[in-house]
Amino acid sequence: MTTFTRFKNQSFGDKTFTITLAVVSVAILVAIIYPVYFVLIASVSEPRLVSTGRVVLFPEGINLFGYKQVLDDGRIWTGYRNTIIYSVVGTALNLLVTLPAAYALSRPEFRPRRFLMIFFAFTMFFNGGLIPTYLLYRDLGLIDNWLVFILPGAINVYNLIIARAFFEHSLPNELYEAGMLDGLDHFQYFTRVALPLSKAIISVIGLYYLVARWNDFFTGLVFVRTYDKQPLMIVLRDILLQNQAFAGGAGTAGGTGGAYGQDYADQIKYAVIVVATLPVIVVYPFIQKYFEKGVMIGSVKG
Repeated sequence: MTTFTRFKNQSFGDKTFTITLAVVSVAILVAIIYPVYFVLIASVSEPRLVSTGRVVLFPEGINLFGYKQVLDDGRIWTGYRNTIIYSVVGTALNLLVTLPAAYALSRPEFRPRRFLMIFFAFTMFFNGGLIPTYLLYRDLGLIDNWLVFILPGAINVYNLIIARAFFEHSLPNELYEAGMLDGLDHFQYFTRVALPLSKAIISVIGLYYLVARWNDFFTGLVFVRTYDKQPLMIVLRDILLQNQAFAGGAGTAGGTGGAYGQDYADQIKYAVIVVATLPVIVVYPFIQKYFEKGVMIGSVKG
């Protein structure tokens, strides 16, 4: 039975509900997608047309000045290289730590698990603050060290809780008992049985970790002094500040130079947003099918 046939056979109340739900869903979809789409078309449109509101649905007066300014800056490639390294290595470490910990905490025979979960959860609400953290990193030799992007965030408690819920509720205990009868120990069961069945949760928390690593701005701003070690977000920030200073300088020169410079500074902002977010957007379609399954973990059981 087709969707149209099912809709045709519904009662008047059901049809009204279906239509209302469809309209609301489309409105929410447009409200979410249009700002992203507008940033994309504004980044390739003539800045004057964007500032006067003439760019609404399609790009007008194709202009790649923003991308030229961003991509011609040699610092951008250094930032990309650093961020890719920090994101890939950091996410791999996150999964290497989070998944075994989540599995151990999901096993009922592991007696200290409740105490350890309270210990982990405590860190979600309380931390030492910026100055003690800085002093700790200094004593550990992490200041101006690329490992400061990798080691301190090795585990996220929220992701740990999600992974633990998956291992505890989505993998039947009968599977574990069968593995034990076949002579598997916990490590073998985890690597040979649990992990291959956990693609959904690995994709979900892997994406969470990857996005957090990719967008990490604060670490480079506070704990890194050497520019060659700075991530992409710091480089993009510096490019924006540099062009904002140019726009302000053009304004003080007299006439309409300030408005002209500000228009192009805004176009550079749009280009920076696209350059910063495009890699993550490109990665998402490849794990979408697992992501849709993983985000429902723990929502409805029965």
